[in-house]
Amino acid sequence: MIYDYSKLKGRMKEKGFTQEDIAKHINKDKSTLSLKLNNQSLFVQDEISEIVRLLEIPGEKIKEYFFTESV
Repeated sequence: MIYDYSKLKGRMKEKGFTQEDIAKHINKDKSTLSLKLNNQSLFVQDEISEIVRLLEIPGEKIKEYFFTESV
């Protein structure tokens, strides 16, 4: 399954975070985060939880940011 992370990437910019910043917060390399954002690797629950907290994503919106299928 391919997910559309464009809304997540937009939220990162909106909140002033780079991919490198997010990667550090989830204890991953920037390249690992890039693989996840490009559908070459999957996010795990702990990573999603930390990103949601960091970017202040409301609980009811998590699906929009992490589980919207690409068309």
